[in-house]
Amino acid sequence: MSRYPRIDLDGALVAITGAARGIGLATARAFVESGAQVALGDLDDALVKEVATELGATASGHRLDVTDKESYAGFVAAAEALHRQPIDVLVNNAGVMPNGPFLDQPDRIDRLTMDVNVYGVIHGMRLVLPGMVARGRGHVVNVASLAGKFPIKGLAVYNASKYAVVGLTAATRLELEGTGVSITAVLPSAVRTELSSGIDYGLLPDVEPEEIAAAVVKSVRSRRAEVAVPSYVGLAANGAPLVPEGVMRVFRRAAHDDAAITRVDDSVRRAYLDRIENQH
Repeated sequence: MSRYPRIDLDGALVAITGAARGIGLATARAFVESGAQVALGDLDDALVKEVATELGATASGHRLDVTDKESYAGFVAAAEALHRQPIDVLVNNAGVMPNGPFLDQPDRIDRLTMDVNVYGVIHGMRLVLPGMVARGRGHVVNVASLAGKFPIKGLAVYNASKYAVVGLTAATRLELEGTGVSITAVLPSAVRTELSSGIDYGLLPDVEPEEIAAAVVKSVRSRRAEVAVPSYVGLAANGAPLVPEGVMRVFRRAAHDDAAITRVDDSVRRAYLDRIENQH
């Protein structure tokens, strides 16, 4: 028997960050199809309102800057007022992934990565969890990455941010034991979205955003602590620290683990990097 009260998605309110495109939009579609009301938050105000309109009457679009706690609080308040109920499920999905050698990364990009990927998650949890705990039910999904378990050349600060989210999720899940509120970390491999555009990851399996969306929706029922997509890559990432460094080095070379530095289509990648820098 589950130690968490069941959340019926039919009519439940789900809030999703970074929801105008990619994993966030796919997740919004999946929840709408499950009967939920969905509040989509994104920094791209025009686009998030457009896609929310396309999703139908049970969806709403809101401007949201996850790095600004006041903006996040405004998103939560607007979503709950418009849908006339508290948030049952929060999906912290917003994220950025700059790539390049660590020594070449500008400080401002490092700060952006940590502000969006880590503090964006912290802000959402601090704003939504108290109400969930008071009601004795609720679920939070933090979309992390397998890069939160397995270091990748060219993504050092991104790795650091996702390691932080994995640890944050695990620790707060322990703290909330017995409250009826669950927290799940979803760990995707490389996803075919703009975030990873222009990078050829070679042997690293890539997945569609709809696969991540399905895992997020499923977690509302399973309430598992961690969900890797695909699952076998999660097992490999968990086992990697047990492999001798010399053996792992050979494997890494064969798998082209420097893809985020050496196997990049700069023209394609530049479009993404320019967008995240200009939006922030």
